[in-house]
Order: sequence, then structure tokens, then C-alpha cells
Amino acid sequence: MRYISTRGQAPARDFSGVLLAGLAEDGGLYVPETFPSLSREDLRAMRGLPYAEVAARVMHLFTGTSVPFATLQRLCREAYAGFGHSAVAPLVQLDSGLWVQELFHGPTLAFKDMAMQLLGRLFEHVLAEQGAHVTIVGATSGDTGSAAIEAFAGRDRVNIVILHPEGRTSAVQRRQMTTVHAPNVGNIALAGTFDDCQDLVKAMFADVPFRQELHLSAVNSINWGRIAAQVPYYIYAALALGAPEREVAFSVPTGNFGNVLAAWVARRIGLPVARLVVGSNRNDILARFLDGNDMSIQGVEPSLSPSMDIQVSSNFERLLFELLDRDTAATARTMTDFRQSGRMAVPDAAWHRARTLFHGFRLDDTQTLAEIRRLRAATGYVAEPHSMIGIAGGAAHPAGHGVPMVAMATAHPAKFPDAMEQATGTRPLLPARLGDLYERIERFSRAPNDLAAVETLVRATVLRNAA
Repeated sequence: MRYISTRGQAPARDFSGVLLAGLAEDGGLYVPETFPSLSREDLRAMRGLPYAEVAARVMHLFTGTSVPFATLQRLCREAYAGFGHSAVAPLVQLDSGLWVQELFHGPTLAFKDMAMQLLGRLFEHVLAEQGAHVTIVGATSGDTGSAAIEAFAGRDRVNIVILHPEGRTSAVQRRQMTTVHAPNVGNIALAGTFDDCQDLVKAMFADVPFRQELHLSAVNSINWGRIAAQVPYYIYAALALGAPEREVAFSVPTGNFGNVLAAWVARRIGLPVARLVVGSNRNDILARFLDGNDMSIQGVEPSLSPSMDIQVSSNFERLLFELLDRDTAATARTMTDFRQSGRMAVPDAAWHRARTLFHGFRLDDTQTLAEIRRLRAATGYVAEPHSMIGIAGGAAHPAGHGVPMVAMATAHPAKFPDAMEQATGTRPLLPARLGDLYERIERFSRAPNDLAAVETLVRATVLRNAA
């Protein structure tokens, strides 16, 4: 199994190579040189299997010979053993044709655990085989950082430094990052937005001497391993609802386009997916693109769904690459022009092709609060803001013809207590294992939106651990 860069100027790598590399050297994102495939018989054979076994079988399509299947099975069993629900990613029916898949039963109460718990173990396996060490740098809009820190804290062969936009995450999200005191963990609160954090991570990778000195790697969804590890839960849900004999649709709240891209990958390798709804908040660049081919950057506005407060959706480049018929030069040119002009010129033919599958949806804060109240009154189900946008999007864009719609519930309500109290009048309690979160001591550094300042802090974390 080989991977190539969307921009065509980086070496092809196997799965282990792209896992450790994260971002390609040319600034592009790694994608399979040729996508694997699941036959209808392959899909039927996974019906009724435990989640960890489904994950191992799907991931093996992407790992190839890099990780033995028996090892992958063990890593998947270990990754999901500690989740708070025996089904790992259970389905809850809300209406005759609408289901919720709960992806928040992992240790940090967010869907990022679904991939990150496995990635931590995959990194450890690959690094041990190679006798190597890496420094992971990541940007987070809230959930990736805590999930990554939980997955990598205390691991001998990894240093991890996470940038988050100061004041733009929930207090629970921030504390889940800043109260982990493992010596290999560094936290940086950046004076800026998530897009600024993401740009600085990419700039560190583009700084070749710095990248080589610290052996940089990434676990944001720019890392193909993250995308691959999110594909299994779409297949797991679809099999429970009748696939492959029955088509399924998904509604996905997303900011960086990684979660919904994983649904597209599931379809690309053989899952019968009829429709993908892309949920946005007031930072609606993806919805504007799907509605009217308007991929233009506007200012990032804070919202009640902060994990989606993003204007530059990194993973869209992977879809763009496919929409442009895998033309690396055209992809590179389009992305470079986008960052220079603030507007992405997607050919109309490519845009129309995207719209045959993807449908945009948006809710502002007022609408989100109203929908949380409405859903609770109608069904008794309580959804936090991100999940609510997914649920509302699924209800607004049913696939029809008996096709079930699955909305992805991406976080536990207790991760956003202020928003939930505003919506329902009740402040949700954290699970017992996080009951003392507000009493734990926070440790983090502050930094301006400046590459040199951030690199100094990252290097200090690595040197501290090398001492």
C-alpha cells in the first residue's frame, strides 16, 4: 500500500512512512496511490462483529504490509477496551429514518478518541520497530488536542506539543489538555484563531531544518492515519442498518473536513453511501461552497460549537485532488492561489460533481440552542451544539426512499456545559472519571502568533525531556 502527495512533489511512502511524516514535504496531504476496495461479500462478513474487529479489518486495507494483521487486531482491541459503552460507537434511533451514532464514549468524551486511541498505539509500534523518536506538533480547535494528549502522554518515543487558540475552546476542552502533567507533553495557548494554530503547524513542517532537527510528526487530520482510523465507524453503522443491501446516508458536523472525508473514503472503498450532509456553524465556508461554489475565507467568529470555528478546512485538499481528477499540479496551484487570494477557484464541473453527494447545512448559535431544546422536548435526547448541528442537518436533508440517515454525535454534552445550561437550564455533569477536572492544576505556555516564538517553546519541551 503506497501513498502519494496531493501536490506531487514529495516521495511516495508506505503507511508507516505517512503515519510518521504527517504532512508531505511539498505541503500536500498524503492519499492512497490506489484506493483499496471492499466487496459486498467483505462487508457482509463484518456484520455482527465487535467494533474492534471491524476496525482491524478496515484499517488493514490501509496499513498493508506495514503492520501485521494480528498486531493490528491486538492494537484495536487495546484501543477500544476502555471505552464507556460496550458497543464503542452505539446507534440511537431518534425517528423513523434518523439515527445518531455516538462517538463520544472514549476517554476524552469526543469523537477524536475513535482515531487517536488507535494512533497512539500505532505510533508506538512503528517507532519501536524503527528505533526512532518523534516530536508531534498539533493544532486543535478543542477536541483533537485533548484526545492526542490522552493517547500519547507518557509514551517513551514521543514528545507532543499542542497549540490551541487562547480563549476559544470550552473550559472542559482546555482543562483536558492543560491538566495532563506527563513530561513529554507541552501545551501552548496561542494569541489567535484555530486557523492561526494550523498555519503555524504547517509552517513548522515547512521549516526543513526545524522539521529534521526535532523529527516532526503530526496527528491532526492532515495525517492520513487519522482519516483511515475514522472510516471504520461509518462502516460499522451502515452494517447495523442493512448495508451492503441497503444504502445509508450520513450527516456530519465538521470544521476541518476530516470527519466527513472519512465518510467519503468509506464510500470510495465500497460502502453504499447515498448522501453526505456537511454541517457548519456560523463559520460556514463549507456550506457556502456547497451552496454556491463560494470557497472564500472570512473572519473566524467564536461560537457555541468552537471545534468548528474554522475557515481553512485542511482536508478539503484531499477531496479537491479527487475532484480535479488527481491532477497534482492543478491541486498545488489551486491551494497556493487560495492562501494568497483567500478564495478558491474550483471549476464548475468539479463543484457540480461534489454536489451530487455532498449537501451543505448551517445553524447559527440561536438556531442551535433552539434545536437542542426542541430535540429534548420531542425525544428526550440531549445533544451538545456540534452534534445538534449534525442531527438537524440529517433531519433537513433526508436521503429518501427508505435510506436511513445517521447523524454523528461528536461530543458528550458535559464538554460544553455553558452552552448546555444556556439551552436547557441544566448544567450536565462530567463522568466520574473526570469529576475532579476543575480542581486539577493547569500548566501551559502562552505565545504570540509568531513562528519563532512557537518553535522556541516546542524545542524547549523536547530539550527538557532529553535532559
